[in-house]
This record gives sequence, C-alpha cells and structure tokens, in this order.
Amino acid sequence: MAGSEIQIKGPDGSFMGYLAAPAGGHGAGVVVIQEIFGANAVIRGVADWLAGEGYFALCPDLFWRQEPGIQLTNQSEQEWQRAWQLYQGFSADKGVVDIQASIDRLRKTAGCTGKVGAVGYCLGGYLAYLTATRTTADCAVGYYGVGIEGQLGEAAKIRGRLMLHVAEKDQFCPPEAQQKLRAGLAGNARVTLHAYPGVDHAFARPGGQHYDNAAADLANQRTTAFLRSNLT
Repeated sequence: MAGSEIQIKGPDGSFMGYLAAPAGGHGAGVVVIQEIFGANAVIRGVADWLAGEGYFALCPDLFWRQEPGIQLTNQSEQEWQRAWQLYQGFSADKGVVDIQASIDRLRKTAGCTGKVGAVGYCLGGYLAYLTATRTTADCAVGYYGVGIEGQLGEAAKIRGRLMLHVAEKDQFCPPEAQQKLRAGLAGNARVTLHAYPGVDHAFARPGGQHYDNAAADLANQRTTAFLRSNLT
C-alpha cells in the first residue's frame, strides 16, 4: 500500500510528512526520522516497511525550514555537498519540536492506537536519542546516531525505552565516542545498546557503500521486536 504526503502542523508552521498506513487501518504509530538526505526514497521505504509491519509510519520533512521537500541521494558528490550544507544549517532543537508535532499528528490519526515510537538513522539516530529524552514518544530506536556521546547528560530524562544500534567501525562515531556512549548509558534500565562488529556507518542503508545485509537484517529484526514489545 503506497503512502501519501500530508501536512503536519507544528509551533513554527506547517510542513510535509510522508505517511504510510497499515493495510488493516489500525495500529500504533512510528515517526521515521531522516538521514542528512531529507525525506527521500530510502526513508520513505523504511516507512513503507514499517507500515507492512502494522504501523502508521510518518516521515517528517525536517529540513523544511531550509528547503522544503528536498530529497537527495548518496550517489553524487554534488548531492553529498548539499546534504552536508543542510546538516550544518540544521537545528536539532527545532528538529525535536517537529518530531513532537509528528508524534501528536500520529496520535490524532484515525485508527492509531495512541502508542507512538520513533526510528531514526544517522542524523535521525541522534534525533531518536533526543526524542527519547525530550518528547512524549513511548519508545525510540536509533541506527548509528552521530553525536549522542555529547548529550549523555540527558540520559536521565529518558521516559520510555530506547534501543541504539552502533556500528563498530563507524567513521563518524569512533571508538572513544562509543566508549563514552557505553559508559554514559551503563546501568540505565531503559536503554538497550547493540554493537555490530566489523561494519561501518549506514550499514542498514540499502544501496549504500557500507550496506551489510546480515547486520541490517539482525538490526531490523531487533527493531521490530522492540517496537512490538513497547507499542502494543
């Protein structure tokens, strides 16, 4: 079942989101949080996958303040440069505001149970952590988030449950950052951390340079089990 673009109303204005609905028309919600390439085909594919798992999956356009509707790929140097520009001009604080607006939008969607989680990748993995500490989401999953080690002071604010997938060879999250992450989250019963040996950043992005099918499948299986456990 193909998704559709909708408008999400937030405190700073309205912005686009791609919404994929479960075939049965009933289920919990999941906010799908983008990478640095915008709400593109890859992230929309994640929303479609989660809809197939029985969720209302909403991917908000978090770059709307800079360039509404932008969809980049990782296939050209020009697109990479534009993605980095957007990343550098992005406010994570404002992004979390938009994620909360997306959570609220899902909870108002006909057929949604009211339970809402989040799944994010790269930049979205970092935002998934902040979603766990700053929003009303019931749970959040972050894939190879970048910069979480700098926000560990917020870990005590996690309200629901958080799962993090960490790539052992992540070029954007080196060993010292991973060590800080483990130390800062150790003993927090609300957090589950999985490490994936020998894989690099974006190991779960289909078609990407570092895609690893086995690691991606394992992470996705853990994600679906985690969502079932926390959203039903």
